[in-house]
Amino acid sequence: MEKMVTAEYLRSIYSGKRVFLTGHTGFKGAWMLQTLHWLGANVKGYALAPENRNDLYNQIEGDKLCYSSIIGDICDKQKLQSELVRFEPDFVFHFAAQALVRRGYEMPSYTFLVNAQGTAYVLDAIRSLAPAAIGVMITTDKVYDNPERGIPFKEDDKLGGYDPYSASKAAAEIVIDSYRRSFFNPSDYSNHEKAIAAARAGNVIGGGDFSENRIVPDIVRSISFGETVGLRNPNSVRPWQHVLEPLSAYLLLGAKMHEAPAPYSTAYNFGPNPEDMMTVEDLTKTFFEFYGAGSHTNFSEEGAPHEAKLLLWTVPKHTKTWAGNLKWMHVLPYNGLLNGMPIKSTARMKSVLHK
Repeated sequence: MEKMVTAEYLRSIYSGKRVFLTGHTGFKGAWMLQTLHWLGANVKGYALAPENRNDLYNQIEGDKLCYSSIIGDICDKQKLQSELVRFEPDFVFHFAAQALVRRGYEMPSYTFLVNAQGTAYVLDAIRSLAPAAIGVMITTDKVYDNPERGIPFKEDDKLGGYDPYSASKAAAEIVIDSYRRSFFNPSDYSNHEKAIAAARAGNVIGGGDFSENRIVPDIVRSISFGETVGLRNPNSVRPWQHVLEPLSAYLLLGAKMHEAPAPYSTAYNFGPNPEDMMTVEDLTKTFFEFYGAGSHTNFSEEGAPHEAKLLLWTVPKHTKTWAGNLKWMHVLPYNGLLNGMPIKSTARMKSVLHK
């Protein structure tokens, strides 16, 4: 597992393969779509329509990058299963989710429905596949029961969640583990030929993210319009990472599962080293320093819903090299990677993946 992510290696795995990608119209999903297309995969996307005209999927003309793009609800079990089974994918990457903490407070039952039940529907569809298949289920770093004591979480730590979003993703992890044990048990792989893994990563930043109540989009908007950005939780510590870091790790995980399905069918943390974690305020100042502009103010939001102030975790040694050691601050010079513009050229993609 010491193999680094290289374009040549990933292309040898994914070129010509059929990949079913849920959530392909979202921020991370659109980055994944573009990367898979660049690697030569035939991608069938399944997701809701983009929320906004300027969303990354529209900027990259995502429809043109798909073998087929299906606009559908992950909670429409019959349609999802029909589209997935008919495609007979070699790989399934499940990104579709209600991914915002604040929206989880506003729409709690919907958040649980999409994140937990939707994941079960994807796994049910994989059960219906006749051919062998690899499934990588994308969750989050917020799946752990977090008392905020400054102790980094390991993959086998207790799952839980204070807010509906975190709890729904912890529930999804329980669903994944149950299906893996009950229907896709690695010890019985020769009979079912399905390998399922969970990939945990969060606090992802990158171009094309226009979500509400997310710090980097707020920073970019404040710089663009000459406004002051307000920080609700300036001292909160997060494992920030550029979007290509977890995506390259997901791709390498899928590649390793392709080569040896049973041993890699488990859950993984993907994130930066502890020394690369920083507070919201420090991240904001780093952006302002690089761009030579910007200002911020700290404020206390009366009656604000709970959000964890401290989130630390460990990244096992055997996965630390998977993401190519691309630190988010190193891509600041690549303005398009962070200021809302997508990567469109092979040269730029090569600059952030090892050749």
